Amino acid sequence: MHIGCGDERRKKTPFAQVGEDWRETSLDVDPASRPDILGPMTSLAGAAAKGFDAVYASHSFESLYPHEVPVALAEFKRVLKPEGFVLIVCRDQQAEGKASNPAPVSSLGGMTPMNITVGLQPVLAGRATFTTRRIGYTQETLSAELTRAGFALGAAGRRTAPYNELWVIAFVSPQSEAVLRAAAVAYFPD
Repeated sequence: MHIGCGDERRKKTPFAQVGEDWRETSLDVDPASRPDILGPMTSLAGAAAKGFDAVYASHSFESLYPHEVPVALAEFKRVLKPEGFVLIVCRDQQAEGKASNPAPVSSLGGMTPMNITVGLQPVLAGRATFTTRRIGYTQETLSAELTRAGFALGAAGRRTAPYNELWVIAFVSPQSEAVLRAAAVAYFPD
């Protein structure tokens, strides 16, 4: 399940190389994205329980309010198969706090401190405020949220400047070291 898909689809995700037996189901709150399921990540009512191998949320998880995080993670866990996993990509607040890191550049121009904090202003003005960042994470805080939600941590990593991203994989059930290493190699960027 691709959470907050926007205009991106499987071919532009870390799952592009996964076999054809994996089918992408997209979820977004923006009807303009034409998702398979229209709705928030806090209510995956249109998704079958234990029906998904993976949940992928890239730069959408930060749009939750803090009190919504456990609700969304419970929904992710509900729709995942027992051997399933979640892959969350988000801004690395620890890296963002370092003044020496170069600011990323988007297709809409240079990033200002306000863009980094709450989101790209042209996008917020032109589309909708549901893309506003309402919470930020460090590797430790995101890992703690996943652990509190009952996930078994798999792997976590940072993608440095200009991306300044966290990449975290967590599994529904504990996995062997070999499975964890293979997941990190397969789905984390080089």
